[in-house]
Amino acid sequence: MNNENRIILEEQKNDYIFSKSKSNLNINFNRIAFIFFVFFIISVIFSIHLIHLGSRNLKNTIKIDPVESNKEFYRADIVDRNNEYLSKTISSIDIGISPSQIIDEKKLILNLRYIFPDKDYSEIKKRINKGKFFYFEKKVSDENYEKLMRLGDKSIEPRANIIRLYPQKNLFSHIIGQIDSDNNGISGLEKSLDNDLKKFSNPIRLSVDSNIQYLIRKELIEFNKIFQTKGSASLLMNIHSGEILSFVSLPDFDLNERKQIKDKNYINRVSKGSYELGSVFKPFTFAAALDMELIEPSTEFLNLPKSIKCSGFPIREYDKEIPSSLTAEEILVRSGNIGSVKIAQKIGEEKFKNFLEKIGVIGNFNFDLEEVAVYKNFSMGKCKLATAAFGHGITTTLLQLAKGYAVISNGGYDVEPKLVIRNSDKLMSEKKSILKKDVSEKLVKILRKIVTDSQGTAGLANVEGYEIAGKTGTAEQVIDGEYSKNKINTFASVFPSSKPEFVFIVMLDSPKGSPTYVYNYRNKKGSFTGTPFNTAGWTSVEVAGQIIEKIGPILATKYLQIY
Repeated sequence: MNNENRIILEEQKNDYIFSKSKSNLNINFNRIAFIFFVFFIISVIFSIHLIHLGSRNLKNTIKIDPVESNKEFYRADIVDRNNEYLSKTISSIDIGISPSQIIDEKKLILNLRYIFPDKDYSEIKKRINKGKFFYFEKKVSDENYEKLMRLGDKSIEPRANIIRLYPQKNLFSHIIGQIDSDNNGISGLEKSLDNDLKKFSNPIRLSVDSNIQYLIRKELIEFNKIFQTKGSASLLMNIHSGEILSFVSLPDFDLNERKQIKDKNYINRVSKGSYELGSVFKPFTFAAALDMELIEPSTEFLNLPKSIKCSGFPIREYDKEIPSSLTAEEILVRSGNIGSVKIAQKIGEEKFKNFLEKIGVIGNFNFDLEEVAVYKNFSMGKCKLATAAFGHGITTTLLQLAKGYAVISNGGYDVEPKLVIRNSDKLMSEKKSILKKDVSEKLVKILRKIVTDSQGTAGLANVEGYEIAGKTGTAEQVIDGEYSKNKINTFASVFPSSKPEFVFIVMLDSPKGSPTYVYNYRNKKGSFTGTPFNTAGWTSVEVAGQIIEKIGPILATKYLQIY
């Protein structure tokens, strides 16, 4: 009995111990489950909140596609001949604030001030109080955009946009031009190519070289200061293809600022400005007579008077030391006015006018830009013939002057100046001859002597290694119908003379002599300080020589003999 009772008691004791252990296990499990459940619920709530915020940010960021949402404002890019961007359409995000969506204005201002500390927040508060949507920051950076979106504030509204950017700023302002707020071109290629820029997606490629344009513009700006000009311009063109490598008109402007230009001094001096250019016309007179077989370089003109009268006005030689008897070549080298008149009189009034129209120096002109001077037809009477023979009483643009020099130096073939490189240009390889071939051969040799001969007027342009040929032109500007003391000084050059490839023109508007500028002679030893005469030979020629010295290596390595 005792043993049985002990067994029963032991079993009861074991049962008691087991039961107690089981109860503790249940209590611990329930607590863990409860805690897990609480954390699970918190995680779910937090995740839902994150998803909500994330979806709101995604709505503001990922779904914004500036190009897709602003297709009507897209314009094709414009690049130079080396595919450097001159005009580019880029995506942009503008940040606006909708006052009606603001929950906590103080908190919003505090957050914005942290990201944009330089804003005028007194003005921001005024705009908020007006209750109307307003733009807080345009073209916001990626970094600041992310910071703003992390705020999760409904009142901050990003709006997709695309903008027209001009990476080169002032460098091509007169070529590229501007657009208005409605995405319409209002000047330059932005205007003349407006439909193509809106229609096509591939970049439009130009013939210009940004590096050459930069070097030329830099030199022109420097010499504008030296000679205190009102403005200046230059044009570099291949005489065979008509492709323009550089086209500079100063003063210029930053296209990114989109300012309305009202000052007439900002005129496009290359294709829009029309000027009397003086003696740079004399090679045309000479070329016309050569082409009509009226003269040869050796043709003599004897006993030329020192002055002649036309309608009561005298025509004189600019240089009193010019001999009375000269050959046709000597007349051009020494820039004789009277001799040029005598050559023109051999040609005749209508034939001379027809010749100038044929080579494109006067007349209507088609070009890639709409900014082209309007041609005013005129009658070529006896006095007009006499003055036009040496470049007075007749106006043209630098662009047309460049075309004329190209024709008389490229073998007599017609050429159309161009800025835009088109695929169709390759199909138009056949040249149209409009002058006898030997005209160029004879004329360029004489133009070279104007640079190399001691009697020539362009010795400062005799840059070693580049065989520059050219002609100077100094003309008084007509203001209010009368000739003034303001001058237009021009140098038209062709090089290399042994195998002409380029025409390069430099024009200075209203230059003044510099008393401190040091001239280093190129065709003889020594130097000279101070401008002795305010003529093209001492201003435009010096500028052209300095520029060609800078751009010559690029031209020699990249562009010679590639056309």
